[in-house]
Amino acid sequence: MAASFPNVLVFVVVFFFSSRAQQPYINNAQLNCYATNASSALGYSCNGLRPSCQSFLTFRAESPYLSPPLIAFLLSADTANISRINSVPDVATLPAGELLIVPVPCFCSGQFYQHNASYTLKSAGENYFTVANDTYQGLSACQALIDQNHFDSRHLKSGDQIVVPLRCACPTLNQTSAGVRYLLSYLVTWGDDIPTIANRFNADYPSVLAANNLTAKSTIFPFTTLLIPLTTEPTRISSAPSPPPDVSQPSGAGGSSNKWVFAGVGIGAGVLILLGFPSLFFCLWRRRRRRQIQRKKGKLVSSSEDYGGLPFKSSSTPSMTTPSPLASSVIRELLDSMTLTLYKFDELKRATGNFDEDHRIRGSVFRGIFNGDAAAVKRLKGDVSNEINILKQISHSNVIKLSGFCLHEGNTYMVYEFADLGSLSDWLHHKKNIFGDSSTSLTWKQRIQIACDVADGLNYLHNYTNPPYIHKNLKSNNILLSRDFRAKVANFGLARPVEEEEGGSRQLTRHVVGTQGYMSPEYLEHGLITPKLDVFAFGVLLLELLSGKEASFAKEEERREVLLWAAIDDILSGEDVINKLRRFIDHRLGDDYPFELAFAMAELAKRCVARDPAARPNMMEVLVSLSAICNSTLDWEPGDLSNSSPGSTICARLFSPLGS
Repeated sequence: MAASFPNVLVFVVVFFFSSRAQQPYINNAQLNCYATNASSALGYSCNGLRPSCQSFLTFRAESPYLSPPLIAFLLSADTANISRINSVPDVATLPAGELLIVPVPCFCSGQFYQHNASYTLKSAGENYFTVANDTYQGLSACQALIDQNHFDSRHLKSGDQIVVPLRCACPTLNQTSAGVRYLLSYLVTWGDDIPTIANRFNADYPSVLAANNLTAKSTIFPFTTLLIPLTTEPTRISSAPSPPPDVSQPSGAGGSSNKWVFAGVGIGAGVLILLGFPSLFFCLWRRRRRRQIQRKKGKLVSSSEDYGGLPFKSSSTPSMTTPSPLASSVIRELLDSMTLTLYKFDELKRATGNFDEDHRIRGSVFRGIFNGDAAAVKRLKGDVSNEINILKQISHSNVIKLSGFCLHEGNTYMVYEFADLGSLSDWLHHKKNIFGDSSTSLTWKQRIQIACDVADGLNYLHNYTNPPYIHKNLKSNNILLSRDFRAKVANFGLARPVEEEEGGSRQLTRHVVGTQGYMSPEYLEHGLITPKLDVFAFGVLLLELLSGKEASFAKEEERREVLLWAAIDDILSGEDVINKLRRFIDHRLGDDYPFELAFAMAELAKRCVARDPAARPNMMEVLVSLSAICNSTLDWEPGDLSNSSPGSTICARLFSPLGS
């Protein structure tokens, strides 16, 4: 009798799922981010026959997402699959409004199906509502973003990296029995009606109604998704953007099945604005009042509540009897901006055990504890205004955060967020890592994730800060790792803004400084500084991740120093490329890496370290290509691709956006 219990359980589960063959339509729930009864906005319920499946999204090309690689990057999808199913080249520039089909894997996460994308907020004006409805066009909802991210929805800031759960679903038992193999999430727009949508995908009209728990009299709204049941994989759809309907004219009889998208979205948004403005006004007034009170009390920094709960401390102004390496105007600006903490030296002494040797991380960097949280305290001599001015305005998950500083006896003490696992160099180059262990090695997936993190941070510096910045000192020693092996770019002492001149971003210097093996030829020979200098150093970093070797290493058989960037050209050219590359790849990986993806990464690194700066990709292109490698790595398990040969389709499709 006991043996039959699992069978009974399976029957009950299958019966339960099959009885819920419909998904509730979201209606206009996506407009109110704080509605407590909008479970349909959190995603499609996990009521399918399987916990994961192949699914399809739709997306309308819009700037800057006007090519398959950039759309794939935004949606965490595969460029080649987008190109194939829509019959467009990888390098195609699509017209704005072009409707694309995007194949993605869909899986159960808790109660809901979803496909996860990752997005970094680019400006202070972005929030969960704009990301869901503008950037992702309604493929997600602000309620789902609030539910699945730890960032306070009212205190988001530029650089926050958020998870975006995209709406997808798997067929139910009833749908599978009826021949349905896939569900497509269609983005509703102005002028759409359900019969036309069903016809566009050769889907059965009643099955579309049933899949979304709708009737012929139901109204559908923009910025929402409809599930379209499909018996075969969808093919390219030709569609022009539909104009808004003339709402002054009736769209049909009340019982007509041709129900147009209703202008209720505008009404709903208007109601939301009317309801939201008093609350917004009150919050802004309360924050301003609180800051006025704090200023009267002599506080230098706002409370942690004003800065998203960051552990900032208020400190008194130190004595200025000792000449400061920071200009007084810089100090005054920093204090007035209320973005950094000015620490007392006694606070740093307590946090670091009076700078005890046990607290020393390396050199003049010490581990400190502030209110129970670890931080890195670094003593610097000379003028550090440049680094402070840069870091005070940068907020990105892959750039080290500066929380405050202290001025004491002519030195500046910088207080940074703490990177638990030390530097990337410690993990790659057979030195003792943070655990005192030289044998532990990074896995392939960790290396790829670190590469993507660094590329994301550099892309942010080059394209999303104002002004854009060049790091100028990128190397494995300046890449720090958090406890989950996520990378953070550090040490901005040499960084400088990009100065736009005629003919492009070109700067010249006679003061060439840097580390051997990372400095680009044009910088060494002519003092030329452009963002491609960082691209070159990043290419060297990729080669370090691949090989485990340092940027400049000894070649035993020839008894000479070899530059890593100069070696890759010989490895990827001539005969026996496969075996040369296998010998080049870090032996600590063994066979636990996908050779085809390693080859793609080596090719990307080779492009980055090209002698001619014009032949190198920019960081946006690098990030797109690396994201494709990263996405492929997520699906890889040891043994899947380790015996693949290079020169195959994946290399071609990963690098086609970069040109020849």
